[in-house]
Amino acid sequence: MHVLIVTDQHPESLGGVQVAIRLQRRALERLGHRVTIAAPALHRREYITDRENREAYVDLPSRPITRDREYGLSWPGARTDRVLAAALADRPRADLVHVQGDFWGAMIGLRAARGLRVPLVITLHNHVDAGTRAVTPLAPFVFRALRGWRRLALGRVRPADGAVRIPQRARGAWRYLAELTAEAVRISAPSRHFARQLEAHGVRAGAGDGAVRVTPGGVDDAAIEAARAAPRAPRERPRLVWLGRMSHEKRVLELVDAVAASGIDAELVLHGAGLLLPQLRERIARHGLGERVRIAGPVPYAEALAAMRDADALVQTSIGFETQGLTPFEAAALGTPTVFCDPAIAEDVAASVEWRAADASVAALASALRIAVAELAAASAAGDAERFRIPAAESARFLQSARSEAMLRLYGEALTRS
Repeated sequence: MHVLIVTDQHPESLGGVQVAIRLQRRALERLGHRVTIAAPALHRREYITDRENREAYVDLPSRPITRDREYGLSWPGARTDRVLAAALADRPRADLVHVQGDFWGAMIGLRAARGLRVPLVITLHNHVDAGTRAVTPLAPFVFRALRGWRRLALGRVRPADGAVRIPQRARGAWRYLAELTAEAVRISAPSRHFARQLEAHGVRAGAGDGAVRVTPGGVDDAAIEAARAAPRAPRERPRLVWLGRMSHEKRVLELVDAVAASGIDAELVLHGAGLLLPQLRERIARHGLGERVRIAGPVPYAEALAAMRDADALVQTSIGFETQGLTPFEAAALGTPTVFCDPAIAEDVAASVEWRAADASVAALASALRIAVAELAAASAAGDAERFRIPAAESARFLQSARSEAMLRLYGEALTRS
């Protein structure tokens, strides 16, 4: 089978979706399938690390859209179509198009599926509604602009089964997504909780029962094996770790407030960067937490995994924002339990060892931290630290090798439907 994946950003740029796509390609190729990934060309060439597999990528004409030139935009139109068609001409015919993007990548992928006359599968990774509302008060205007752009690039909606079925409850960002997915024979989401949200807002496939399938992203088997091989460092008190973008929706400032309120005797290491970094430093200083809370900054993926492996627990702080929330899955694959703020993510992980904040308040997180640190410290003192590690047999279900089965089932349904 030859799968054409089309996405918003190059898989070697920074981001969780990009990591998931890279892992999916490797897993599918190991199973004997061919994968071609079409995405905007990179503008920071130093990020190209997978040089030996460059034939798997089609670099679409793009222009940088961020100051650091990390991310690019490819315009969905005739020029991009020609570049993609020329690149595919020398490859085996694609059996299906898998869109893993929500914006220009989605439109380019839909145009490609129409031109190739092959089944279209869409995986929705991003919470467009929550993400847009988090960064601008003009979200309703943005949603209308997205629908207008979709009409300009794609024309009328062409539902996969020939009937227009955009539910009235699909409004704003959800209507934009519903208009995209109506052309797909199958759609999926990386978690049960996001799949339920999509269905509740009228986002569905245009063929079959329209239901949103769940295809969770997995964790790189080889990277996990390497991280688990390293010994965990000795410590005098429990070590907690947090990883993410330092922005308001990630609630990193609330985490520092909770640590201060909890009075826990533990070390917290924060990995990442973002606009809140200056405020974060000020908040740590104001609470007098300089000896207990450390900012490690952004680190390469291997170091992030090593940090999670070494920690006694990961702290997950965002609520209602993540479509999967990959770090708790990565931590679980490494044997490290999580202190959860978002019950939906906790239910998707469903690990045998965990702690949950009772609600979204700082006080609830502080209470969960106190309980977790007390139990971890007591187990360590008793020489029973493994009691609060996730067993290897359980961790195996989070690996990409185990998750690929769900994606292959989705492809099989799409091909059968065609």
